Amino acid sequence: MAKITYIEHNGTEHVVDVANGLTVMEGARDNNIPGIEADCGGACACSTCHVYVVPDWVEKLPAKDDMEEDMLDFAFEPDPERSRLTCQLKVTDALDGLIVQMPEKQI
Repeated sequence: MAKITYIEHNGTEHVVDVANGLTVMEGARDNNIPGIEADCGGACACSTCHVYVVPDWVEKLPAKDDMEEDMLDFAFEPDPERSRLTCQLKVTDALDGLIVQMPEKQI
């Protein structure tokens, strides 16, 4: 289980416990966190679960694969360093304390 903080674009914080084995996107969906639409259901076929990872966490996460990099090209205002698709972040104990910030909108 990992405690993950989701921060809406307007600054509203949601701190939730997400079970290991789920994705950060599933944690948002299961806890009704606004700002992560996940239109493709986690198949890495869209960019509607895009977030910005806080700088302290960028190096702690697994590297982006080519498919995630490609999908991020379609995200709203992607940041080359901080942007991630939450469907590609599998929750483990190592993600305890992760903080992600939502973009202004998902496209």
